[in-house]
Amino acid sequence: VQLQASGGGLVQTGGSLRLSCTASGRLFSSYVMGWFRQAPGKEREFVALVRWSRDSTKYADSVKGRFTISRDSAKNTVYLQMNSLKPEDTAVYSCAAGIHWSTSTRDYFNWGQGTLVTVSS
Repeated sequence: VQLQASGGGLVQTGGSLRLSCTASGRLFSSYVMGWFRQAPGKEREFVALVRWSRDSTKYADSVKGRFTISRDSAKNTVYLQMNSLKPEDTAVYSCAAGIHWSTSTRDYFNWGQGTLVTVSS
């Protein structure tokens, strides 16, 4: 399965963006879909994850209460709604599929091409 992230852009502090991750191929019910981000000069970090088969979600503390992950099985797409954006949210956001309920990048495969989010102060 191939994953393609989209929806990034430039936004002011306090603004909102919705990222999409569309899969071209079957997403099995056992899959866990994750959003990760990598800021310049930093390692890739976990943002949010959701089970493909149900609405179980998990968030990084830094985005809890501001970001919402969701999925639409009919569209084979996972979303990341980002509200109250801060300059420190600036990063390349990527989605990936895994089979473990994990926040570690090592447990994910099928990384999609990322989308850049820039939050201006």
